[in-house]
Amino acid sequence: MSVREKDNPDLFRRIQEQNLLRQYDLLSNCIEIGLGKGIEAFDKYTLWALNYAAVSNIAQFGGRFREEPIYVGNHVPPHFEKVPHLMDLFFSFIHENWTVDELGDHPTALAAYALWRLNWIHPFVEGNGRTARAACYYLICLKQGKLLPGTRIVPERIRENRQPYYEALKAADRAWDAGHIDVSEMANYLETLLLGQLTEE
Repeated sequence: MSVREKDNPDLFRRIQEQNLLRQYDLLSNCIEIGLGKGIEAFDKYTLWALNYAAVSNIAQFGGRFREEPIYVGNHVPPHFEKVPHLMDLFFSFIHENWTVDELGDHPTALAAYALWRLNWIHPFVEGNGRTARAACYYLICLKQGKLLPGTRIVPERIRENRQPYYEALKAADRAWDAGHIDVSEMANYLETLLLGQLTEE
């Protein structure tokens, strides 16, 4: 069962917003589990659950990796047959760099990597941005060792002003195209948003 945006735009938007609230509740639970179990708790099942919550009743294939092509503006994500392997590499990178980070010691570097890489792979049919932002915040909280205070959390702050987010994604894409990983612009952007959350600016 799903609602198409063109058939009932108001209902679609209302369901989308309600889904987001449910996703944030689920995200809090996932973070609490991660704080207890460690970074290995961050896996495909966590992402599947977060994606399903984000797209319930607006997409019929929520909570599983896509099995069809998808297009995002000028970005053409990898072929769907590569998605499971790319996601294995994604989780491996996060886990292996959790304590010794090849991205440097920036406090939001791994979260920035996750936010960019999930957008680049686009592993789901729908809700990739919402799921990537949730994963990013999960990693921020785990790095800080607690569920962070603040009523407007980082994912909400990204939604409020998306242009710097898009620019940071493009910068990371350019670095990748040049043959290396550089998410420093995204990491700096996230650090600013996190500071705003913690000080409620």
